Amino acid sequence: MTADSRMATVIDSGESGRPSGPKGPPKRRPKNRKSQIAAVAAEAFSERGYHAVGVDDIAGVLGISGPALYRHFPNKYALFQHAVLELVNGLLRASALPEPADDSAAALPAGEQIDQILSALIQLAVENRRTGGLYRWEGRFLHKEDLAYLKASMSTLNQRLLDPLAQLRPTISADEAKILTATILSISGSITAHRAPLSAKRISPLLLAACWAVLAVDLPVAPDSDIVTWAHPLPAAPAAETKREALLRESLHLFYRHGYHEVSIEQIANAAGITASGLYRSYDSKLDLLEAIFQRAATRLEDAQSAVLGGEQDAEQKLNRLVEAYTDLSFQQSELLSVYFAEIANLPGPRRAALHSVQRKNIEIWSRLLWELRPELMLSEARYLVHAAFGLVLDLGRLTHFDQSATVRLRVRTLMLATLLGHGAKPA
Repeated sequence: MTADSRMATVIDSGESGRPSGPKGPPKRRPKNRKSQIAAVAAEAFSERGYHAVGVDDIAGVLGISGPALYRHFPNKYALFQHAVLELVNGLLRASALPEPADDSAAALPAGEQIDQILSALIQLAVENRRTGGLYRWEGRFLHKEDLAYLKASMSTLNQRLLDPLAQLRPTISADEAKILTATILSISGSITAHRAPLSAKRISPLLLAACWAVLAVDLPVAPDSDIVTWAHPLPAAPAAETKREALLRESLHLFYRHGYHEVSIEQIANAAGITASGLYRSYDSKLDLLEAIFQRAATRLEDAQSAVLGGEQDAEQKLNRLVEAYTDLSFQQSELLSVYFAEIANLPGPRRAALHSVQRKNIEIWSRLLWELRPELMLSEARYLVHAAFGLVLDLGRLTHFDQSATVRLRVRTLMLATLLGHGAKPA
């Protein structure tokens, strides 16, 4: 149920607390009021970010007053903490396999353990699609002890996949196993980062097959791993940097290190070596700087894609070159990639919609190319795989600290292609 439909239900049931005609019997507060509040809060925090959501916003959706909300949660942070940790605890519950009935009962084979865990995680992502990514991007606002719990929980989740993977593929190294596990967790939760339509009964087998394709991959080692070369280098910086360029660069660094809401105009101006009034001669606001950063990224991706698609190559060659270009740009602009996913909710609706429109156009280019290579897929399924492939670049980049060695980038490209093309099969 959406926030709007919840609002309609509350108003229709007379729970808004406003007089509406003759008084009837006293209205009782619904027994599930706390869960209603938690659900609305989780959706609001996920869609708009922690800082952009107020307690009155959440209370307003439910048609209740702020004091009525405070009867269940003492403050906004308590709401936020509940929303994030409920999701994390859901991941732990979904990934916990049942204990054998008795000591003599054999444990499930490693492949079945992985299959059950992934299926449960994908189902959980489907059920919590509008809020499931909350802990990934807004978890940074948790207090120290709650953040520690989040990290420990994610470590437990990873270990529940690493243990059977070690049995399934005993010859791979611990680092390789971590990369594969991080990739399949990224794929299984990828639907929380987009709203592309697809029936629930198709989502699970599609993403599960992509996970097994990844688990069958032999991670390559680049022969020139000590030499960093870029197939798609960024444009060379101009000899004399303009004031606007300096402001973009410094604001990006600051947003990446501290978060958009923790950075002031004065800090950006000081970092760029100008006054705050000088900044306003180039950009109207901090929000305009954030939007300009995102537009720069979109332009560079479009330019790289145009260069690839304009050549005389077959579909598979084009897809390989698109994967190479996307990986190169992502690793060369790692701060920008991280800021985009973490801060895009701070853009007002129309500005955010414009960027999403550009993103959808890029997704469509990739999806139709993949559909040409895999005609057994529906076009909508191809879109899901493209979203999953894009997401794993960020997740693996964060895992490796965006190590720019040739080996790391080659492995990321290999895992993108496995996700898209389905190379590999579920081990027996």
